[in-house]
Amino acid sequence: MGYESELVRSRSTLHVAFMSFVLASIPYGLATTLYYPLQGGGPVVVIWGWVIVSLIILCVASSLGEITSVYPTAGGVYYQTFMLAPSNYKRVAAYICGWAYVVGNITITLAVQFGTTLFFVACINVFEKEPGVGIWDAQPYQIFLTFLAITFLCNAISALGNKYLPYLDAFAVYWTMAGLVAIMVTILSLAKNGRRSGAYALGHFEPTSGWPAGWSFCVGLLHAAYATSSTGMIISMCEEVQRPATQVPRAMVLTICMNTIGGLFFLVPLMFVLPDLAELVALPSGQPTPSIIKSAVGSSGGAFGLLMIIIILGILCGTACTTAASRCTWAFSRDGAIPGSKWWRQVHPKLDVPLNAMMLSMAIQIILGVIYFGSPAAFNAFSGVGVICLTSSYAVPILVSMLEGRQRVKTGQFYLGKLGWFLNCVAVAWSFLALPLFCMPALLPVTAATVNYAPVVFVAFVAISCAWYFLWGRKNYRGPPKDELDETPPAYDTEAPRESPDVTEVHHKTPYPTVLERKNT
Repeated sequence: MGYESELVRSRSTLHVAFMSFVLASIPYGLATTLYYPLQGGGPVVVIWGWVIVSLIILCVASSLGEITSVYPTAGGVYYQTFMLAPSNYKRVAAYICGWAYVVGNITITLAVQFGTTLFFVACINVFEKEPGVGIWDAQPYQIFLTFLAITFLCNAISALGNKYLPYLDAFAVYWTMAGLVAIMVTILSLAKNGRRSGAYALGHFEPTSGWPAGWSFCVGLLHAAYATSSTGMIISMCEEVQRPATQVPRAMVLTICMNTIGGLFFLVPLMFVLPDLAELVALPSGQPTPSIIKSAVGSSGGAFGLLMIIIILGILCGTACTTAASRCTWAFSRDGAIPGSKWWRQVHPKLDVPLNAMMLSMAIQIILGVIYFGSPAAFNAFSGVGVICLTSSYAVPILVSMLEGRQRVKTGQFYLGKLGWFLNCVAVAWSFLALPLFCMPALLPVTAATVNYAPVVFVAFVAISCAWYFLWGRKNYRGPPKDELDETPPAYDTEAPRESPDVTEVHHKTPYPTVLERKNT
């Protein structure tokens, strides 16, 4: 791919599949944003919104998988856009896509850390001083300090325990499976306040957001979009994966299928034991899941025990997102596309991680976290910006591939043939819908406390990237180190037997192709 190999390829096929699974972290991602579909319309938006968005994201994952099988690098969609776009605008297209991808990775990681914080506070408050009054009336500064603690913890685990992360991801998969079974069986068997009918759990629609019914349904899709937005983040791990041209695409698609089923196992039981919808939407915490589980279990201690499953998944998800965000920031920096790139592109020699890039990502998250002091709806902004940026960045290489007739993807190991056209169209159409949709406030009428700051954060990052391009990038940015070389992608034979299991073949596209051998240590 034109880069010197700096990171160790220590992750196997299962490892990358497990990490992709943990990035979405079902049921954590669905539990922390359940407020939005409940307000958007209730069970119909929760269940069928999840199914619809999962099918759309399966199209996105398949489309990205095709391209990744040809260009498997940590630069991800940024590098792919550069290689696919015509030479007269490839630098600009790659630059825009790269900034969207990096900002999306950082803000979705921020959303995970902040979501875990708010969820943790709500879980503590299942223990009540009196009915409806929790034991911890957390002030904004206390919530912010809790957010800092969780952010530092996830960064410490990612930086100091890099070689153990594959095992942590494997643990998370088994923990998720066991947790889903425990939650589902417990709440359905106890159901202290009774069970809803199937017609209600799967078909009740009661929008309370203030939006017209159809648009209210769409705004509620942020719930499912947030949980699946991490689909392409795993591409940033390509340079630490064995045989990434085949294993990363397979992991992305397989994970979406697993998450779709896992999500239904989590959401459907919750809808059968759903308390009064108006009470859930009116909760000051904006976190209805703890209240739903406590209502079903009938015990604060029992509910907290089940909720601990989700809290631990939140920490594991935050660690995986931190890892992926640091890799994409590092990959974008090594091409000089971020101010101060000479610091952010360095790999720590002992930890074998891009530590400086990780610290940059963490610093940006902390700065943006200050927004919470001005608006309790900050979490909506963080998750909205993350979804918008990631979805847009995924669409750019897919759209460029379509414009050039999908010729390049034919050389990959994950080519989808004529079906690829349909999948690509769905993926691009979803990105055009997501941009205005998730800039909308979740509730009408809009007040200073409920306004959606996603457009503000999004525009701020766009302004920074444009300013850096005109000040520096227009004359100095050249993109990945293959600008002057032949653009025909190499044909990967990733399944061919190797002379030694310790050798990784790295194909560089030069006028005279060569093969470099590097030991996997």
